[in-house]
Amino acid sequence: MRRRTLIARSAALSALLAAPSLVRAQAVEKPKVSIAVGGKNLLYYLPLTIAEQLGYFKAEGLEVTVVDFAGGARALQAVVGGSADVVSGAFEHTVNMQHKGQAMRAFALQGRAPQIVLGINPKTMSGYKTVADLKGKKIGVTAPGSSTNVMVNFILAKAGLKPSDVSIIGVGASQGAVAAMRSGQIDAISNLDPVITLLQRSGDLTIVSDTRIVSEAEKVFGGPMPAGCFYAPQSFIDKNPNTTQALANALVRANKWIQAAGPGDIIKAVPESYLLGDRAVYVDAFLAAKGALSPDGLFPDAGATTAFKALASIDPEIAKATLDLKAVYTNDFAKKANLKYPKA
Repeated sequence: MRRRTLIARSAALSALLAAPSLVRAQAVEKPKVSIAVGGKNLLYYLPLTIAEQLGYFKAEGLEVTVVDFAGGARALQAVVGGSADVVSGAFEHTVNMQHKGQAMRAFALQGRAPQIVLGINPKTMSGYKTVADLKGKKIGVTAPGSSTNVMVNFILAKAGLKPSDVSIIGVGASQGAVAAMRSGQIDAISNLDPVITLLQRSGDLTIVSDTRIVSEAEKVFGGPMPAGCFYAPQSFIDKNPNTTQALANALVRANKWIQAAGPGDIIKAVPESYLLGDRAVYVDAFLAAKGALSPDGLFPDAGATTAFKALASIDPEIAKATLDLKAVYTNDFAKKANLKYPKA
């Protein structure tokens, strides 16, 4: 009898060892997770796409549904409204939401620089000299209130202009944004790759500020400015620590894969629709953005302060606020993910 029991236990143990994904699936509190993102095709969110396309979420025992919106502000609204669990979006939203009394915490970084480019339309602004010339002009952003809009406001403020001095128009993050510039519907644009590289190559964009370059981003914002990341309500993280860890594991693994990948690897991994009909443009965009992508998912310690200062410069209410900036991010999950995936 004992022998039969031992055999049965041995068989059960062997089955578990042979199916590690089953063990992981039982460990996560919420195996089905929805992630809201604003402009999934952007290089800004490449780590999210790689984690999804290469099966890294599944390897962590997760069934992830990615819901795409026109901009980061709308992705945030989806989580606030309860129709999504986690945001793949801009870091500064966590600071802004704390100011609004809603605890959001970032737990895995995708980009160590915003990768947002502000450029003018050479057709409608042929006489452009300084940022002050944007007064009274139409500026396209992915969506009003998104990080592309924040970048515009920040650069305007440094030039002595208010957000009300320009007209902000949501143009999305794909072909619509390209068409708006080429048709002259907007005089300037704040957007990301591959949109920026496509416009630049066709001569429809003159760059004013380029935060795809980490050093330039730090000059613009006065310090390290974390960009795309995974963030969620603190209540979600508290209730689902193992699920949060699984998400961080998948993202950090994707970050490391990207750093070791060449343009050909990226082209094979991303959906054809992301290429905007031109593989060469996407390759150029990837090479331009690669240095701004996080290699390890970790947030810089000064990042939250930089984000706060940027928001404070355009919002007097935030400037007067006393916030707990340590509560808007954590490196605990990314550190554990790096231990699990020390290499690509």
